[in-house]
Amino acid sequence: MTEAFERWRLRRSRTAEGGGAERTARHRARGKLTARERLETFFDPGSFVETGPYVVHRVSTFGLDERRIPGDGVVTGWGEVDGRPVCAFAQDATVFGGALGEAHAEKIVKTMELARKAGVPIVGFNDSGGARIQEGVMSLGGYGEVFFRNVLLSGVVPQLSVILGPCAGGAVYSPAITDFVLMVRGQAQMFITGPEVIQAVTGETVSMEELGGADTHARTSGVSHFSVGSDREALDLTRRILSYLPLNNLEEPPRTAAADPPAGAAAELAEVVPEEANTPYDVHEVLRRVLDPGSFLEVQAGWAGNLLTGLARLDGRSVGVVANQPKVLAGTLDIAASTKGARFVRFLDAFNLPVLTFVDVPGFLPGTQQEFGGIIRHGAKLLYAYSEATVPKLTVILRKAYGGAYDVMCSKHLGGDLNFAWPTAEIAVMGAEGAVNILFRRELDAATEAEREPLRARLIGEYRAEFLNPYLAAERGYLDDVIDPADTRARLRTGLELLATKREDRPARKHGNPPL
Repeated sequence: MTEAFERWRLRRSRTAEGGGAERTARHRARGKLTARERLETFFDPGSFVETGPYVVHRVSTFGLDERRIPGDGVVTGWGEVDGRPVCAFAQDATVFGGALGEAHAEKIVKTMELARKAGVPIVGFNDSGGARIQEGVMSLGGYGEVFFRNVLLSGVVPQLSVILGPCAGGAVYSPAITDFVLMVRGQAQMFITGPEVIQAVTGETVSMEELGGADTHARTSGVSHFSVGSDREALDLTRRILSYLPLNNLEEPPRTAAADPPAGAAAELAEVVPEEANTPYDVHEVLRRVLDPGSFLEVQAGWAGNLLTGLARLDGRSVGVVANQPKVLAGTLDIAASTKGARFVRFLDAFNLPVLTFVDVPGFLPGTQQEFGGIIRHGAKLLYAYSEATVPKLTVILRKAYGGAYDVMCSKHLGGDLNFAWPTAEIAVMGAEGAVNILFRRELDAATEAEREPLRARLIGEYRAEFLNPYLAAERGYLDDVIDPADTRARLRTGLELLATKREDRPARKHGNPPL
């Protein structure tokens, strides 16, 4: 071997050492894979191609001139996931704690630009303490460059952030811009300012896990979309998410072999949803009998449980699902649910996934907390998202569809392509009890105490029979049909086939201005 090749071999071997054997051992002792192990496990075997392994920082202050580690704390490149190309980067916590500096950021930016040019997803495996303090404003500038690329790539290629360790300060903003955030319980944290700073400024005492752990962001803040128990679970779930998605916004989502629900599932649908409007049930039971078995992947399952969102397949086609959940807050829409649904619908629209909406909603959640919190503004987000979406939009009203929430949940008036209702559907401004109290107030006030309740009961029954049904809406064309629940899957399947080539023209504009 010539001297040049020997030098290359030695330098190449150093690029795989990371922060050294001691730091790597401590890292693994915490149950974590190394950056390279994460990438090699994530990609199809033997498909990962690394870029920038020799990159080092250019800083000489604070003793950094004696610590120039090849790769500068991030491993970048591309590979294949189920035979499809994907770009990725993995921060190496054994090198400067994964902190981001100028060269570190440049590697990430180059990988994002490569993903943009190739039209493939970008996945970030985040394990970083934040900005590299020794590099000062150069580190902050590096974050800004990453954020800018996140915005450029938004709606162009899918962006996924997998949080596998601490993610603090500026490091949290890049994941917040991406399409999905996954966190490992007991291992990953996200926060702007840590517990020590919070205690010094506000006097509050809080642990890192309470402040920014996976459960906090899955259940309280809504920052995280998925929580898992280990690195390997996170890698497997990331691969599964990608399996539903196109490589970019100009492609159609992948299609798999169709799989039908078990025999008899369709016939059971009529029994799943109680006819009594106030009786709760689990809308998952409806989805299990309509979608391809095992295909529903719920998104943000721990947050705003009154509205379900998720990726799924129907007849092998990738779809997005939005469904009211009557067993949580009676399925009402509140601030969190509206925000959750709106961003998910906009994601589906960006990447050409049809939207299936299952409606059972009594309205928006009343109360001063909701009004003061801006339910008007937040509720309008969901309305805007559905109206803006040009992908196929199919809606099934299962039971209640009251008030403004009827409009907001992908009604015909917001551009729904195919809108169906079950015979149990109740489409009205409000429920029978509230309507009777308003419409017949004088008659009820004039009745004697003995007459009042029987009169109220009769009027409620008459109102329910006359107005709380789907036929008034169907007569006006607001519904395309009132269907047997057993036919729901078949109607959605044929509707998706018809709308697979949907095209819709909208007025030319730079962009809209949705409520935020």
